[in-house]
Amino acid sequence: MENTAILREWFDRVDSDKTGSIIATQLKSAFAVGNLHFPTSVVQQMIRLYDFDRNGTMSFDEFVELNKFLLKVQQAFSDLERGHGFLVPDEVYKALMKLEFSLDSPAFYTVCESFDQTRCGKFRLDDFISLCIFVQSSRNLFNSFDTSKQGRVTLDLNQFIYCTANCRI
Repeated sequence: MENTAILREWFDRVDSDKTGSIIATQLKSAFAVGNLHFPTSVVQQMIRLYDFDRNGTMSFDEFVELNKFLLKVQQAFSDLERGHGFLVPDEVYKALMKLEFSLDSPAFYTVCESFDQTRCGKFRLDDFISLCIFVQSSRNLFNSFDTSKQGRVTLDLNQFIYCTANCRI
């Protein structure tokens, strides 16, 4: 309960125009105060991932759900970073497994390459969060097509474009 009050206070500060919801620029600025720097596209993807009413903004309840996900991601990062402030790819893989994201080698290394902004094989927390947001968005989208829950889907070109456009960061 105390955590909800803290989140409410934080949310109300971020909701500077007092609309009861926040937009990507507000959320991005709030993350920056906490020394997490995300491209606007990643913050927009966070909102899309938890925008349950699909109005393009984040309500307090949606924000609470995003926060739960971010806390799990941060914990997986913290468990493995060993005081260095970053993860190397082997640690990223272990952290993803803790989060129940299981990727094969080609998918894993391609995702790592995409989110290794400095090209040095070191993932800071914001890099790792961005990677996890992408993987979670991709999983959600895949699951919406995998109605028989067999781990395989067949897509026509329009569906494929729809998927890639929704996962774009």
